Amino acid sequence: MRALLSVSDKSGIVEFAQGLEALGFEIISTGGTYKALKDAGVKVVEASEVTKFPECFEGRVKTLNPFIHGGILHKRGDAAHLAQAKELGVEGIDLVCVNLYPFKATIERTDDFEEIIENIDIGGPAMVRSAAKNFESVYIVTDNADYARVLENIGAQKDGLELRRELMIKAFEHTAAYDSMIANYMNSRFNNGFGDHQFIVGKKVFDTRYGENPHQKGALYEFDKHFSNKFITVKGEASFNNMGDISGAAKIASAFGNDNAVCIVKHGNPCGFAIKDSLLESYTEALKCDPVSAFGGVVAVNGIVEKELAEKMNEIFLEVVFAADFTDEAVEELSKKKRIKLFKQGTKKLEMANDAFNFKMVDGGFVYQDADFIEADEVANSELKTTRKATEQEKKDMEIAYKVAALTKSNCVVYVKNSAMVAVGMGMTSRVDAAKAALRKAEDMGLDVSGSVLASEAFFPFRDSIDAAAEAGVKCVIEPGGSVRDDEVIEAANEFGMALYFTGKRHFLH
Repeated sequence: MRALLSVSDKSGIVEFAQGLEALGFEIISTGGTYKALKDAGVKVVEASEVTKFPECFEGRVKTLNPFIHGGILHKRGDAAHLAQAKELGVEGIDLVCVNLYPFKATIERTDDFEEIIENIDIGGPAMVRSAAKNFESVYIVTDNADYARVLENIGAQKDGLELRRELMIKAFEHTAAYDSMIANYMNSRFNNGFGDHQFIVGKKVFDTRYGENPHQKGALYEFDKHFSNKFITVKGEASFNNMGDISGAAKIASAFGNDNAVCIVKHGNPCGFAIKDSLLESYTEALKCDPVSAFGGVVAVNGIVEKELAEKMNEIFLEVVFAADFTDEAVEELSKKKRIKLFKQGTKKLEMANDAFNFKMVDGGFVYQDADFIEADEVANSELKTTRKATEQEKKDMEIAYKVAALTKSNCVVYVKNSAMVAVGMGMTSRVDAAKAALRKAEDMGLDVSGSVLASEAFFPFRDSIDAAAEAGVKCVIEPGGSVRDDEVIEAANEFGMALYFTGKRHFLH
């Protein structure tokens, strides 16, 4: 039996080679892998001895040879294949262990296109695909996490077909993801990220219990190990819907740097938000906005949950708490609620992946776009359009209201007072309906919105929303501007003695 080992990530490769050698395999290798194995005392044959041809063109051609690919690809159960292999002097290669040149690490490290091109693997993917195609006879190993299983399987003299089939699927996923990464990079470099094909590749983190509904299957996939590194289950099982709500709540809670921000979300929409001197006070104020909707909701905490906050949270039923971290005492307290789910990042403050793009399924395909980000100085650089200026507290409230609005489903308006959201209307078919719905909800909750700041993620097309805001006692408004009736809106704000600011940038979220 013969095994060909050629890996960029050499973790565990010496031990794997030694294990194969102990099982009677002859080891073939190339380049750096050959040197590492030889230095470790493994009896190893250089690939050029098999190919009868030297490595050439600065190592670009090493294994692209019939003695390699013929050894991998010929069918062991086909008499004609075996006869031809014997006639050509091609010996079988029964195991291929390959992982590919570190293209991702290269593009993260340098913009040197020559170096990037040299880190596009050619021979590696060819060997992986050859071995995967002939999986009925050949083990293809692309992940060092599988080394022990492969050795155990071969050592037990099992048939191994089920494992080889599993490894085959993994191998094709490996090369597909690798080629997709290269294609996406080239399109990003030369076509502004919008080439003729767009590849969206994620790695499964876990299966969800089901999808949005029990009759649907679901799973979480990740880019760049964000969830593997920063999503720790403390208690419970995250559902498909939980993950959407956690993402929405965390985006809002983390949008304010190191501030003690707490966001409560229900069915993808914020129903409470506040920034106060402590996380306990922030949660308490956030809950006041809409405690009815908060029941069974998802809470994102931009910080560490301690026992006192946990006790306050336990006063109602919450489905999920997602935080930077929890103290042991807080976990013990929250775990008194059997149905609550707890997840953390293991950090001091929430850290988002901040993906550079996003996409949405439409019937028959998807639409793809650059991700929308609120610039750090977007609110600070907004243009005053009225005689009255915002107070210092109103400026703080403007930033909160505007960021929450930008991260909430359109049409949306947000009312913030003393650094806490007091009303929100979202997902409405008209902006005036959103404004009125928010005020009706605030009235139902007994909340006083007078003196609050109103933010809209897109322009007000008519003055009617300003009229409604003035009637509620709003003193400051921030919106993108850009309506053909901006003059009417500005006139209305001046008429009511409001401060009105335009940011010049719309943030629709559909």
